[in-house]
Amino acid sequence: MILQNIHSPDDLKALPESELPALASEMRRTIIDVVGRNGGHLASNLGVVELSIALHRVFSSPHDAIVWDVSHQCYPHKLLTGRLENFYTLREKDGISGFTRITESPHDFFDAGHASSSISSALGLLSAWQQTGKDGKVIAVIGDGALTGGMAFEGLSHAGQLAKNLIVIVNDNQMSISRNVGSLSRYLSRLTMTDAYQSFRYKFDRAVDYIPYINRHIGKLIYRLKRGLKGMFLTNNLFVDLGFEYVGPLNGHNIEQLERVLRKAAKIPRPVVIHVVTKKGRGYSPAENNPSAFHGVGPFNTSDGVVEKFDALSFTEAFSSKIVSLAEENPKIAAVTAAMSKGTGLDAFSRRFPRRFYDVGIAEEHAITFAGGLAAGGMVPVAAIYSTFMQRSFDQIVEDIALPSRHAVLVMDRAGAVPSDGETHQGIFDISMLLPVPNMCIMSVASRVDLDLCLDWAVSCAKGPVAIRWPKMSCPSELASFAAPVEAGRGLFVGAEEFAPAVSARFADESELNGAKNKKVLFVCTGGMFSECLVASRSLLLGGIWADIYSLRFIKPFDEEYFVKLASSYDAVVFVEDGILTGGIGRNLESVLLRSPYASKIKTAATGFPDRFLHNGNRMQILEEAGLDPDTIAALARTLTEN
Repeated sequence: MILQNIHSPDDLKALPESELPALASEMRRTIIDVVGRNGGHLASNLGVVELSIALHRVFSSPHDAIVWDVSHQCYPHKLLTGRLENFYTLREKDGISGFTRITESPHDFFDAGHASSSISSALGLLSAWQQTGKDGKVIAVIGDGALTGGMAFEGLSHAGQLAKNLIVIVNDNQMSISRNVGSLSRYLSRLTMTDAYQSFRYKFDRAVDYIPYINRHIGKLIYRLKRGLKGMFLTNNLFVDLGFEYVGPLNGHNIEQLERVLRKAAKIPRPVVIHVVTKKGRGYSPAENNPSAFHGVGPFNTSDGVVEKFDALSFTEAFSSKIVSLAEENPKIAAVTAAMSKGTGLDAFSRRFPRRFYDVGIAEEHAITFAGGLAAGGMVPVAAIYSTFMQRSFDQIVEDIALPSRHAVLVMDRAGAVPSDGETHQGIFDISMLLPVPNMCIMSVASRVDLDLCLDWAVSCAKGPVAIRWPKMSCPSELASFAAPVEAGRGLFVGAEEFAPAVSARFADESELNGAKNKKVLFVCTGGMFSECLVASRSLLLGGIWADIYSLRFIKPFDEEYFVKLASSYDAVVFVEDGILTGGIGRNLESVLLRSPYASKIKTAATGFPDRFLHNGNRMQILEEAGLDPDTIAALARTLTEN
């Protein structure tokens, strides 16, 4: 394999051009094989193989910086920067990340994972290098989808103002940006990239600057003349209006053409946008035919592209079904998402109610404020955004939803531990983020039935904003307690006799026979941790300690009086949340018990995610690293009862 001999970009530069197509094929085969086994982002990576090769042949990473927006398309970049040997560990515990990671390689300049930030990051890096005398080039690679985010335009606007030689590659995979430029514009665009044109323009501009009195007027005249000529031959071009030199669209799979244009762009002393057209999923027909399904995909059969499917119903699927049924009954329900209709479970809603479905693009801030506007106009917006992305819209939640107390429902999928995607995608901050916000109601669900009831209540009964969170996992088996009616501020009490009837009956008989008073523990958990607390409770029962569970249907508001009365009959209470422990609900509820004269003697402990970022791993591996696995939870409870 040619790829086996590529240990760094220097090896790539030494490769004859005739071998580049074979290298691209090998890279695609490697990516397909590994993603087929481990899961990951497939279509986007297959689409940028040639672009990655061209970038690393023209520029000298890490002397030059290549900044990947979102960075879910960085697998070819990793293969070309010395990570082939460990590529099989992609997205696994202690393996390489599915995104760029600073600690993983000097070729990765940012820990990216959220969209639309590359231009701002790259511009800041370039400005710092120029301030400190470093002469490296900085290239931001951003997809047309990420350009829907407002932050990308903020970066473009600032880059145009600073007029630094930032290079922005717009990777147009034909899913967002339309092809509005023809052959004449391609010719004119390439003409402006020539050394002769750039040299003439630079010298002419300098000469005009030295003409006293009239230099400003001549400059304005030349600018207007140039814009007028471009207006005659070209359709409007936002990038040019922002102060960029523009070239494109180029064939993003033609390495020779890409290299030629990139080398010219590197010599221009002003910001440049290079527009390349690529095909998502290129080289693998299942991904080419259905790029959306193969954007982020679980393990699949590489021979036919069939994705592994499990029978268990996920929380996402449960939400998808419920929101459609609610919208059938209530014509005021509208659904909002930020480029994640399939991932959040709104794809069925979008097909059934296209006029009430709004995909705003990768623009979470706009999504929330837009939802606030819908609510102000009498609709009931349900904004579905992953927990990790919802944190991008904190100001909008405060100002446009909570402050006016709009009746909007914010549903946060992938709350808590998120398998395989690493630090940037964990949903562990939403509780601490929303808990201090006035007027905010926060709910967590433990099962499908619980989700149905909570969503019903949030849409039909709540008066102000409601946030509902659930994990990325299958729904647990239903218990009778999950069907309890929703009461604001109260959770779900699940007694041991319900989930372990045989063990609890024997336990009760032995206690009565021996006349002993056994220790009693109450696990208080967010819905996403119910399954782990269930296993821990059964373990305690087998060891002679009675254990019940109180699932926090409501994180806020919280009925303290009801809770204190419930907890007062236990020897120990353990708070377990799938959120960051700092500023979370667990320690808050600990203080509630400590303040109460009826429960001050109860021993308590709170556990949640530690004050650090969490790496790759499956759900159980992440929970074990955080001390939130059933064995550790049970051990914590035993310690409380022994002291």
